[in-house]
Amino acid sequence: MLIVKVIKPLVSTNRIPDFEHKHLQVVQDGSAKKVAVDAVGAKPGDWVICVSSSAAREAAGSKSYPSDLTIVGIIDHWEPDPPKTAAPAATPTAAPVAPPKAAQSPPSQAAPASQPPGGSTS
Repeated sequence: MLIVKVIKPLVSTNRIPDFEHKHLQVVQDGSAKKVAVDAVGAKPGDWVICVSSSAAREAAGSKSYPSDLTIVGIIDHWEPDPPKTAAPAATPTAAPVAPPKAAQSPPSQAAPASQPPGGSTS
């Protein structure tokens, strides 16, 4: 069995007689789109359970039915796993470079903040 999402209905006006008037749906299985016979009345956006091979033919109504994928159930609640993302490539990082040290100078003597009134000093 597969869990897939119904994307949209597929309308085909020319069909072989064995297809009768069964509804077809485009479903998405991972990145692949497939066509499934809809035996349960699913609608776009539904997550559904599908069977394939001889189980699909029987679920569609007959072992002689020409189907290899049939929707057999609509899932009431499903939260798919989030898509796996590739881990970011490890990039070599350079060691932090320390800023160059400033040349040490002797402490400067502080200048007087202001001159006395009159402008002259002795």
